[in-house]
Amino acid sequence: MSNKPQALVIGASGGIGQAFIYELVNTGQYSQVHAVSRSAPKQPIDSVKYHIITEQNEQSIQDCCQHLAHANIPFSTVICCIGTLHDTGSEGVSIQPEKRLEDINAAQLQYYFNVNTILPVLWLKALEPIVKGKHLAKVVFLSARVGSITDNQLGGWYGYRASKAALNMLLKTAQIELQRRAKNVCLVSYHPGTVDTALSKPFQTNVRPEKLFTAQFTAQQLLSQLDNLQAQNSPHYLDWQGQTIPW
Repeated sequence: MSNKPQALVIGASGGIGQAFIYELVNTGQYSQVHAVSRSAPKQPIDSVKYHIITEQNEQSIQDCCQHLAHANIPFSTVICCIGTLHDTGSEGVSIQPEKRLEDINAAQLQYYFNVNTILPVLWLKALEPIVKGKHLAKVVFLSARVGSITDNQLGGWYGYRASKAALNMLLKTAQIELQRRAKNVCLVSYHPGTVDTALSKPFQTNVRPEKLFTAQFTAQQLLSQLDNLQAQNSPHYLDWQGQTIPW
């Protein structure tokens, strides 16, 4: 059995998720890189083990993590890329960031919170058995700078901001508990910047070219920071430069 740990990417079918898989494999630090997504990849990497969950709910998430635990090899890196900014919700309803109070509606808020807050924390709940142990484990969730309550100077984007702020609060709360029951686990809330993917595509008009990053760049930036992060002073709320963001 290899003495190297394992890595896991959740939400692996998106542009950032695929970049993380590629970069994790290239490090050579892991005995196995796992990828969880709702559909099979169009260009799978031979050495990666893919897990397809067609419908993410609490039971399917628990089942997936129990399956991962059977190998009895620790996971030292988990990256959750689940999130949405715009989408097509149930019954074909368009989900778009709200510009005014008048744009807020219950269905859209529920959609934002389900994808950006509830699903990630259900994964966190289920992940504990595969990251808890003697060795340091970094568990990263893609958040956003606009989830910072302190940093909010522009307003707007009510559902997206609030759902990311709620995710950040859940991570802070979970870290307090994990410091008692899983002291090796280090939680990270990561702002990747504006990445040239389908998620940001409709909102790139006013982004300066030097501030529009490739998915590969933002994945490399995060992985370069992980070695410097410790569980004792977590959770960490960081941007792509490694700068701390106020909660």
